[in-house]
Amino acid sequence: MASRGGFGSSTSRNGHLSLFVFGFVLLVCYRAEAATKKYQFDVQVNNVSRLCHAKPIVTINGRFPGPTIYAREGDRVIINVSNHAQYNMSIHWHGLKQYANGWADGPAYITQCPIQTGSSYAYDFNVTGQRGTLWWHAHILWLRATVYGAIVILPPQQTAYPFPKPDNEQVWVFGEWWHGDVEEIVKQGNAMGLPPNMSDAHTINGKPGPLFPCSEKHTFAMEVEAGKRYLLRIANAALNDELFFAIAGHNMTVVEIDAVYTKPFTTSAILIAPGQTTNVLVHANSAPGRYFMAVRPFQDVPIPIDNKTATAILQYKGVPDTVLPSLPQLPSPNDTAFALSYNNKLRSLNSRNFPANVPLKVDRNLFLTIGLGKSVCPSCINGTRLSASLNNITFVMPQTGLLQAHYSNMKGVFTLDFPDKPPRPFNYTGAPLTANLFTSHGTRLSKITFNSTVELVIQDTNLLSVESHPFHLHGYNFFVVGTGIGNFDPAKDPSKYNLVDPPERNTVGVPTGGWSAIRFRADNPGVWFFHCHLELHTGWGLKTAFVVEDGPGKNQAVRPPPKDLPPC
Repeated sequence: MASRGGFGSSTSRNGHLSLFVFGFVLLVCYRAEAATKKYQFDVQVNNVSRLCHAKPIVTINGRFPGPTIYAREGDRVIINVSNHAQYNMSIHWHGLKQYANGWADGPAYITQCPIQTGSSYAYDFNVTGQRGTLWWHAHILWLRATVYGAIVILPPQQTAYPFPKPDNEQVWVFGEWWHGDVEEIVKQGNAMGLPPNMSDAHTINGKPGPLFPCSEKHTFAMEVEAGKRYLLRIANAALNDELFFAIAGHNMTVVEIDAVYTKPFTTSAILIAPGQTTNVLVHANSAPGRYFMAVRPFQDVPIPIDNKTATAILQYKGVPDTVLPSLPQLPSPNDTAFALSYNNKLRSLNSRNFPANVPLKVDRNLFLTIGLGKSVCPSCINGTRLSASLNNITFVMPQTGLLQAHYSNMKGVFTLDFPDKPPRPFNYTGAPLTANLFTSHGTRLSKITFNSTVELVIQDTNLLSVESHPFHLHGYNFFVVGTGIGNFDPAKDPSKYNLVDPPERNTVGVPTGGWSAIRFRADNPGVWFFHCHLELHTGWGLKTAFVVEDGPGKNQAVRPPPKDLPPC
């Protein structure tokens, strides 16, 4: 009996051990494939010195720029934001789709009310079907002038990049810097009815570079080894400027935009609009030395901008700091031809593993016109205030989160009567117009049926002035199927669409005096913000939101709100 018992006990132990090992392996594999990444973001005010003097700025964890979020495709990410600053705060995880989880999207008064001083809120989301470079930023007031950082989403374990593996990589975030308090500058501009003062410098990873005074120590440098390849993860966090970027003595190979792989192409410079990200490969194959990397704005209309050049240094290992760097040949500030040519080269990879699922049939056609104008303002300098509109509607921000109002069926917060086309057609890009064309104000949204396919044409106009506009759609990627200069022609232009491998993005640059056509499938229920990513224009009302209805399936409805959702 003892023998049988002992034999039986040994067999049982071996069976339990096998089950334990098998379970442990499964658990390890599961954790490797889908970990939970936790971050603590403390919103605080710190003194930071740039351009010969210090000033207090709002930061995350005392860092400028803020920390980079690292995750892997499939991970769950929890970021607890504790607000110790004097401003209310919300943070947007730009480009993350947040399936049925708009509560984690972040734009103030759209998907949440802001986090009040002394309070906290945990953004809890899954990274599903995305990999690459995105970014995060404050989404209230102009606080993203200093509250921003990168998001790096790595592919699943054992999954290779669809391009040559880099030997190393570096995050590059472009921004702007003001001498004064940005919020006070904005208030002064609004009180006068004028644009606020432009920035005093551009920055690369928070540093303007040695072409600015007192900036020798405020210069970002990247060391490279001859013969190696480097992946640069680039985000444009500037508030109001599209930027050219180039590296002296080196070409770049574009391999990704807005966290979507592209067909690789080589270029001497890139163009990146506010809100966009771009990954490039750089081969350190030039003569060992020190080379400036530079950013400068692109603006092809006579509008005042901060046209100064920010620089960083690409330095080969072993080369002394005494070697003077050479400057790159950037495109001219108004080089429209380069801008259009560069954007035309962007194509989705459209491979078996990374297909471009472009909607070929369209259920809903939307046509939105961009308008700049003036509103009556008796207290302003000229008796008017600058404003902006989509389809002649200047968006009015609510005081309650739109997603909360939609989810709880609150009345009186918004209406669902945003028009699918402008109320009065005109020659959109003809002679300059100064009339507002009966612009109205309101919190008017557009309702979209779940899983329907949408084509949205965004048309620039010459109301006050033509200008390029980067438009960002929250909660979605979309395909840029067409773009052109002049007025969109619905009879002719769709025949020129690229429906095979168009670039897939979350932020599209509408060209000056032109149009862009995008398509997407409305498979993400909730309330999703759509706005110009020039902070100046967003503040003037160049924005709206889409209410995507719940679907019939199990996971096709907006999730219940989290218990710590900030109150209004």
